[in-house]
Amino acid sequence: MYAGRMLGVSLRYARNMADAEDILQDAFIKVFDKIKQFKNEGSLEGWIRKIVVNTALKKYTLTRYSKEIYGEDVAEKDYLCKEEPTAFEHLHEKDILALIHALPDGYRIVFSLYVMEGYRHEEIADMLGINAGTSRSQLSKARQLLQKQLIDLHQVAI
Repeated sequence: MYAGRMLGVSLRYARNMADAEDILQDAFIKVFDKIKQFKNEGSLEGWIRKIVVNTALKKYTLTRYSKEIYGEDVAEKDYLCKEEPTAFEHLHEKDILALIHALPDGYRIVFSLYVMEGYRHEEIADMLGINAGTSRSQLSKARQLLQKQLIDLHQVAI
């Protein structure tokens, strides 16, 4: 019942389908192990989603992507386009998901937590063991990189 939706959640954090499936499997094992801890305070789906997100975060810990946070800054260049691109009628959900998957781990995780899950930067900072400013920076860089990818995609399509 929830597997399809939760696979979608895990896909936002994973690098590929195999990683997403591993995250999902690990998360559901935790769900079944801890089902007695669910107190019917809120939805079961929300409780499961939180477990999936936390499982994904544990897979991609801060140490795995700290080089992206403190190392070479791939989004430092100015990727902002001077002209406004036209609409992307050909862009589908799977294309957008592929662009998100192409982000470095740190960017992708913060982007997913903030944009997709609705966490605040302070919450993301607590979850990842970083400061809120780093979370904001990662989100900004993720957006810049996504914008560059969309512009590049648009130029190829012309």
